Amino acid sequence: MKIEDVIITLKALSQETRLEVMRLLVRHGSEGLSAGSIADSLIVNQTTLSRHLAQMEAAGLVSRERQAQQIIYRVNFSMMQALMGYLMEDCCAGDQRARP
Repeated sequence: MKIEDVIITLKALSQETRLEVMRLLVRHGSEGLSAGSIADSLIVNQTTLSRHLAQMEAAGLVSRERQAQQIIYRVNFSMMQALMGYLMEDCCAGDQRARP
């Protein structure tokens, strides 16, 4: 993962509502949630949520899929794994005993 991508991804997560959306979507796994369900769960208006989801999608954190009248959002788990891998790459100065 390039540092530019890491910065974009972390910037997308560095806002309270977007972080709450991410945590909510993680709990729902590959099933995902509709935009309306996300808005209802987090008590966020749809216009504001739409802006947050667009930023998260642009950063590669979430994907969306239209299902009939709804748009379902899901976490991009491979992106999250890449981000965590990047952050932990040089963990503990190579000391395997100190790794989480």
